Amino acid sequence: MAIRFTTFQFYKDLMIDKNGTPWKLNNLWAGLLAGVTEAVMVVTPMDVVKIRLQAQRHSMADPLDIPKYRNAAHCAYTIIREEGFGALYRGVGLTSLRQASNQAANFPTYHFLKGYLQRKQDINDLPGYQSAIIGCISGAMGPLVNNPIDIVKTRIQKTPNPEGLGGWARFKEVNGAILKNEGWRAFYKGVTPRVLRVAPGQAVTFAVYERVSKWLDTNSDTFKLTAAAK
Repeated sequence: MAIRFTTFQFYKDLMIDKNGTPWKLNNLWAGLLAGVTEAVMVVTPMDVVKIRLQAQRHSMADPLDIPKYRNAAHCAYTIIREEGFGALYRGVGLTSLRQASNQAANFPTYHFLKGYLQRKQDINDLPGYQSAIIGCISGAMGPLVNNPIDIVKTRIQKTPNPEGLGGWARFKEVNGAILKNEGWRAFYKGVTPRVLRVAPGQAVTFAVYERVSKWLDTNSDTFKLTAAAK
């Protein structure tokens, strides 16, 4: 989230012409680029580790049934040792596409609804509950749009790639297998749990972000004076 909001604002600040006018659809483009940035910096390797840990099966009742991965750090170490560092970035293209489409839907929706409520109520700062509600709505947009991408990405990251297929070949292999064996409905498996996970998280995130951002802006002069005094 820190990377997402920081890079979103960074890219948005760049999208201004020489007259100081923001680009059209700047929230969409900044969100898209922020999604790609977070996917490359942290989401892809952590997704690979998370999925491997969740996918392994062992019996808690059998002391001899020892899981392959003991924890996240051990999982990352084992993947690098057995499959190479590049294995942590398996599915980076699809993860980037998923995160980019997530934020390209998330930020424009939030800022559109925020602007609408500000104009409707003639206020600058929305109450916290309103920020949470529109954050929840905007957070649901991503999973509804890109669940097929997430399904293919998860299948690619879940299993090793012994044939050493390239990214596009691997994508076609997994995509074709899903269509052949499970049908197109399989691309929307798990969409409800994703919405139930992501939407409330975005509600909390945006509500807290707006409150903390307002507090920092209000106290910025105090921070500057304190820093100057030191």
